[in-house]
Amino acid sequence: MRAGQAPIELSIIANTGDDLELHGLSVSPDLDTLLYTLAGLANEQTGWGVRDETWSSAAMLARLGAPTWFQLGDRDLGLNLWRTARLREGQRLTDVTAGLVAAMGVAARLLPATDSAVRTELLTEDGWLEFQEYFVHRHHAVPVTALRYRGAETAEPTAEVLEAIATADLLLIAPSNPFLSIGTILAVPGITDALRSAPARVVAVSPIVGGVALRGPADRLFETLGGSSSALGVARHYQRYAPGLVDALVIDTQDADAATSIAALDLEVMVTGTVMRDHADREQLAGTLLEHWLPGHATG
Repeated sequence: MRAGQAPIELSIIANTGDDLELHGLSVSPDLDTLLYTLAGLANEQTGWGVRDETWSSAAMLARLGAPTWFQLGDRDLGLNLWRTARLREGQRLTDVTAGLVAAMGVAARLLPATDSAVRTELLTEDGWLEFQEYFVHRHHAVPVTALRYRGAETAEPTAEVLEAIATADLLLIAPSNPFLSIGTILAVPGITDALRSAPARVVAVSPIVGGVALRGPADRLFETLGGSSSALGVARHYQRYAPGLVDALVIDTQDADAATSIAALDLEVMVTGTVMRDHADREQLAGTLLEHWLPGHATG
């Protein structure tokens, strides 16, 4: 933190549409990836799980004939045992997550978008698939023709989520998949309206760079679900599915030639390096965004 800068209080609203029950456990992969990253425990090579993990439990499960296409390492398994026990006691997912955040020594608030069960499902030639079946088991290689967020219509955002949105100085939409991550959060009734009415600016970072997604199937989903896999396509997507939500779009320098067309959609455009290969890149981008929209604040 540089001298004279105010510290940042960070709240992260997380997607729970990827959650699943596995080996009798309640598993929240997106929440855990965020938790491990913030705690400095994440496996940077895989993008999921804990670094220096061991796999004795997985080996025993395989020997017993249990499905092992979704892998939980030993430490990851321990965390999910703890979460499942707390949920079965009747605790909210929000409170269970707060307990994990405190135990890991993380300063940020990590908030599930809802405590209700919302599940992202994808329609393929084999019918509707749950998210992890599509993404992990089938390596997101099958064409998708439709999406649904099962349970979203009756879900509610938590009071903590609505308070975080209403009191924020800046609202950033991460360069996550607009269909499979951001879309699931926005499908929870009340969240989109809360973002629209918030006093802070809503700034989205494009997940498409040079026409491709740097990780995951977002580019292919743009092709099969409508739109175009481009920075301009991202801008049009947000305007189509959540009109009036986004005030500004951050795009990579590789897509600078799209800035004029995006600005014509009545969006502020920021062009900067958005490719994040490691923690230093993430810190650099966060610092650039904060310096632009919240001058005088620090990333950490």
